[in-house]
Amino acid sequence: MNFPRSPRSSVPDPVFTWPIRVYWEDTDAGGMVYHASYLRFLERARTEWLRARGIEQQRVSERHNLLFVVRDLSIEFLLPARLDDELDVTIGSFERRSASMTFVQCILRRADGATLASARVRAACIDATSYRPCRIPENLLQGTSE
Repeated sequence: MNFPRSPRSSVPDPVFTWPIRVYWEDTDAGGMVYHASYLRFLERARTEWLRARGIEQQRVSERHNLLFVVRDLSIEFLLPARLDDELDVTIGSFERRSASMTFVQCILRRADGATLASARVRAACIDATSYRPCRIPENLLQGTSE
């Protein structure tokens, strides 16, 4: 199957990049990355971005009784990734609001810089007991308004 080639990525310098390698478990019967795997890749990058800032989600849940959940997302699949591809999952921008965070993310193939997928993800902050939206504590995400 031939897919149109995306031009070399014109993604602006990301605020964070997380490397991923494609394994068998990520692919479908056709040998391409299964669409749901891209969502896992995006999640890993967001989690590692938080962790790099000293924010571990399990600790936030235990200490603040808060959870971050995906409220909505849109994704555009541009080109397929295949077994053994090395990918860079980026956070190109981040916007913090009172009870949510919005991320603009891309998945790039390292070999040629092609953009394989782009996404916009909004994560909401909720109370871990009631599952109702709540404000993100001011001190929790200090220094993350890139």
